[in-house]
Amino acid sequence: MQLNPVIALLGRRLRLAVIGGGPGSFIGAMHRQAARLDDRYEIVTGMLSSNPEKALQAGKELGFAPDRLYTDVKALLDAESARPDGVDAVAIMTPNDSHFDYSMWALERGIDVICDKPMTNTLVEAEALHAKVQQTGLVFCLTHNYTGYPMVRQARAMVADGQLGTIRLVQVEYVQGGKADEEKVFSPDNWKFDPVRGGPSRVMGDIGTHAHNLTRFITGLEVDEVAAEIGAIVPGRPIHDYAGALLRFDNGARGNFWVTQAAAGVENCLRIRVSGTKGSLEWMQEFPQALTFKPLRGPSENRTPNGPGTLPLAARVTRLVAGHPEGFPDAFANLYSDAAEAIAARRAGTQPDPLALHFPNSQDGLLGVRFVDAVIQSSNSNGAWVKC
Repeated sequence: MQLNPVIALLGRRLRLAVIGGGPGSFIGAMHRQAARLDDRYEIVTGMLSSNPEKALQAGKELGFAPDRLYTDVKALLDAESARPDGVDAVAIMTPNDSHFDYSMWALERGIDVICDKPMTNTLVEAEALHAKVQQTGLVFCLTHNYTGYPMVRQARAMVADGQLGTIRLVQVEYVQGGKADEEKVFSPDNWKFDPVRGGPSRVMGDIGTHAHNLTRFITGLEVDEVAAEIGAIVPGRPIHDYAGALLRFDNGARGNFWVTQAAAGVENCLRIRVSGTKGSLEWMQEFPQALTFKPLRGPSENRTPNGPGTLPLAARVTRLVAGHPEGFPDAFANLYSDAAEAIAARRAGTQPDPLALHFPNSQDGLLGVRFVDAVIQSSNSNGAWVKC
């Protein structure tokens, strides 16, 4: 990795506030670790729980100063935006229904935003939030962390370089088994089972948006139309745990998409195959070091981080020497580091390294919510083709 460009530009690390992701949260710990991995942020404050007592306790455990312990998000943003040493950015990892409000409040106060996916629960909110980002000119990073893997960026660069020719076929799947147990049909205490807080489709908001974003990220194509079915595989379950769809892309390519959280025994299998006129690429998240390239004429090739043929976009986010594994936390950290460079450059009045601008943004978030909306519309119309 390069020398710390944030300190070079600002003379200090970025000051970060974290909202959500309190005790017991897997994703909260992941966000905080990712922010610190490349030493570009200092986590100075936050509100890790909507429960005031838990929020104060968590803040103390993370070492926040007494005057930076908060129990209300608006109070945090108001106080920090008024301080001469206030936060530069806020990282949001709360239930989905609060992403819109918290992001808007931060943007209104001139604070850059890093937000967990999905960007919002509704298309109306997504359009409004994207418009706000455009109006303010602030940085908005959406943590579709799989785009941070070196070999995913290698795939993107190879497609952009024309090594696959014209893209004709895409197959993408995200298959989990965590909700396969039919004895656990419903969990009333889990906000993800609440359509108001978790969104209109559990499976699409949770993992479908990842599969959609990964497809767009690698191919550079947009989904033009979708014909979908969505529902529950486990009998009696009141939320979606499965979605399947046929895709038509804006260049005429065709695709298959399916996601589920009810495949018994499967852990976290996000997999994509992209085929063009010159060859195909295959990548699977459970074996992230390997990107398989199958040219139309010639033997299959296996690309690895820092191995032969590594392109600059992949090399930039590879921390280790060839043959050493990188994984989920590293990919998450790559998004935080990219966003840090963009934030620091904006605050310093300079242009960031173009290779740092490949993190998902509010436009990606809007298109993800629009895709979820189209999948639901299509399924409700018995699989009719719907424009995205």
